[in-house]
Amino acid sequence: MKFEVLAQEGKARWGRLFTPHGVVDTPVFMPVGTQATVKGLTPDELGALGTQILLCNTYHLYLRPGVSIVEEAGGLHRFMRWSGPILTDSGGFQVLSLTPLRKVTDEGVIFRSHLDGSEHFFTPEKVVDLQERLGPDIAMVLDECPPYPASREEIEKAVKRTSAWAERSRKAWRRKEVTFFGIVQGGVYRDLREKSAEELVALDFPGYAIGGLSVGEPKELTYAVLDWVVPLLPPDKPRYLMGVGTPEDILEGVARGIDMFDCVLPTRLGRHATAFTRRGRINIRRAAYARDFGPLEEGCQCYTCRHYTRAYLHHLFRAEEMLGPRLLTLHNLHFLFRLMERIREAIASGTFHHLYETWLQERGG
Repeated sequence: MKFEVLAQEGKARWGRLFTPHGVVDTPVFMPVGTQATVKGLTPDELGALGTQILLCNTYHLYLRPGVSIVEEAGGLHRFMRWSGPILTDSGGFQVLSLTPLRKVTDEGVIFRSHLDGSEHFFTPEKVVDLQERLGPDIAMVLDECPPYPASREEIEKAVKRTSAWAERSRKAWRRKEVTFFGIVQGGVYRDLREKSAEELVALDFPGYAIGGLSVGEPKELTYAVLDWVVPLLPPDKPRYLMGVGTPEDILEGVARGIDMFDCVLPTRLGRHATAFTRRGRINIRRAAYARDFGPLEEGCQCYTCRHYTRAYLHHLFRAEEMLGPRLLTLHNLHFLFRLMERIREAIASGTFHHLYETWLQERGG
């Protein structure tokens, strides 16, 4: 993998990420395809939307269908029929989200499957092996993502484990066509964030993620953590803010030097009748839209807005037709991809600050 910065305005960067399956323009938003599918959409539809890279989850694919089946199919790209770049998460977030089903030790994570209760053991070395067999372009090392709030003692233990696991992962990494990123932890404690960043940078990963955010902390703390951590990361390597995907948070992240984002939000909101617009979110189930024959958003060129009215979309959700979630998912991803395009163009032309200020004013921020 190769990364280059093409232009910069303040801390905001426009760059390019070169992977075995294609070039990614950054800042970039990655749709989440947890189980080797972005819910409701085909790979052709994702490509037509402008998807550059998507995310899959090692934990879920390990349980179902099983890494050996993906391997037999020729790897993740062939299995899901997606020809572009893929990033796989290590399953570290499930250490947080599946708290009742797991036990964390210095050696690794013991967890019970949320599907059938069977017991499994993830070590940093095993997670590297699983992801190398899946064959993504970028993979994340195993980390411990503590909840918010958590005590300083808990965060200190998580930082120590995350650094130790990262070192073990670095030693276990064999396939160089799969690029591993380190993950900075440390909760909302500045000194622990700085310690985590310094220890991971010393391991010389090709890229770095910032984890443990968007887990319930106030936005002000999210942005403060970025202000602390980003300056400590190598300027010639990509920076990935994990699990963040609202338009406002993306703009705030870009302004602080973040290059990559992912989140289930646009697809999950779409399945639940909620659409992104320049003025904020709207829920199409509201009775006010029953006789509204305009598009979701005036001027939007997505497939949904070019062909369907709010009234029709309202009807689909009221009638529980599967087309409704598909159409809103298409719109929401189009909305974020166009935002990312505007961000890249603005950085290249030196107008990002104006875009940032205008966007927040329009949203009442």
